[in-house]
Amino acid sequence: MRNLSIIVVEDDTAACDRFVQCANEIEEVSIVSLTNSASKAIENIHDYQPDVIILDLELHYGSGTGLDVLIGLKQMHLPTKPYILITTNNSSQITFDYARSLGADFIMSKHQDHYSETKVLNFIAMMKNLIFAKQNSTKENTNTETPKQKEKRMIRWITSELDAIGISPKAVGYKYLIDAIYMYSEDNILFLCNKIGEIYGKSESSVERAMQNAIHRAWKKADIEDLLKHYTAKVSSEKGCPTITEFICYYANKLKYEF
Repeated sequence: MRNLSIIVVEDDTAACDRFVQCANEIEEVSIVSLTNSASKAIENIHDYQPDVIILDLELHYGSGTGLDVLIGLKQMHLPTKPYILITTNNSSQITFDYARSLGADFIMSKHQDHYSETKVLNFIAMMKNLIFAKQNSTKENTNTETPKQKEKRMIRWITSELDAIGISPKAVGYKYLIDAIYMYSEDNILFLCNKIGEIYGKSESSVERAMQNAIHRAWKKADIEDLLKHYTAKVSSEKGCPTITEFICYYANKLKYEF
């Protein structure tokens, strides 16, 4: 059986060093990432899809908080939920209850007797078989979802991607783009403006214009770093933003990869 992959979110550099040292001595675990940034943690969770997250709630010497990570994780559509172990100096029961409502599985106080990074990793190693069993159970349940349930998950994914690059839900082209990306991912039919126009009682040209306007506004108003982070396809320097076809193909292919 493979090792448990772990992402550590911790702002104490000495604690991070101890986690690495201890992990090298425990066969059941492997640390794949350490960070003191909530946003970087969310990015790494998406990329690595770890089995376990060891999460410090208060990142005083980093950025964000552990609660930000939990909220970000809630918005992801990972195949299986990682086991989340919180380590913290905080003793607020209200905070603990909120963390649990966001998906925390276990909370270990740094104030308790004999707390150490070794104790944390040994606890994780002890849970290894149960964590893998839970993952397998989740995969089986996911495989039994209905086509309608899968469609809803895919639509949620598309909307989160459009939101990330600043395409406003208030834009007329927003819902057209969602439908076009989903439809192309299912049937590889590119010229969808006419079909979408029939659904909404609009002309083909008005649908096309609304979608292109939504894309143009995003590239004009959105933060450039957000665009480069979430839309990685090459964009013509002359046009300044993707065409409708380029945009739909990019997200449809990304959608198929995700699902």
